Parts: sequence; structure tokens; C-alpha cells
Amino acid sequence: MLLAVPVQSAAQERRDHDRARAALEAGQIRPLSDLLAEVERRFRGRVIEADLERDDTQWLYELKILPPNGRIFVVELDASTGALVRSRGPVQERVPGEAQPRQPLR
Repeated sequence: MLLAVPVQSAAQERRDHDRARAALEAGQIRPLSDLLAEVERRFRGRVIEADLERDDTQWLYELKILPPNGRIFVVELDASTGALVRSRGPVQERVPGEAQPRQPLR
């Protein structure tokens, strides 16, 4: 019985991946990489987790952000437009003209 759980989880992940790819190819969602750049310009902190979910008729990116003060917050974006749908936690938006920290070279 314990062995069935990872198999179901892997199969579900594969279906989710296929659905996300189909939505991207159909133009129903924007690429996550485009939205990540916008989010890190708009909010203080770094995205540490991203999920794509289908909420009835709408695709949503749920992004968990770790700001410098360590108090994690979550933003949910419309995956087709990038518009903020809702947020949870102590959201920290950058003020206009605020410099964005440099990313370390990889």
C-alpha cells in the first residue's frame, strides 16, 4: 500500500505537467519565466516556490516569496495576464525607483 502512493503522485505530476504544457502551447497562460521577472521587480524578495493551478475556469500561478525580513508571503496571479488575483501574508511591494538587489552570478 505504501508503494502505491509515490506511483500515484508521479502519475498526477505527469498529468499536471502535460496540462500546463498544453495550456502554454495554446496561449492560455504566459511562460512562468516572464512572470517571475515581473514579480521580482514588483515585490521585495525572491520566489522560492511556484505552482500552476486550475481554479474552475482560470489558470493561476501561486508564488511563494521570501523577502529580506524572512516573513514569507504568497501571491496568486492570473496565468494568462499576470494580474494579481489575491495575496496572503505580509506582502512587500517595492516603491517606485527602489533598486532591485543584484542576483549572484551562476
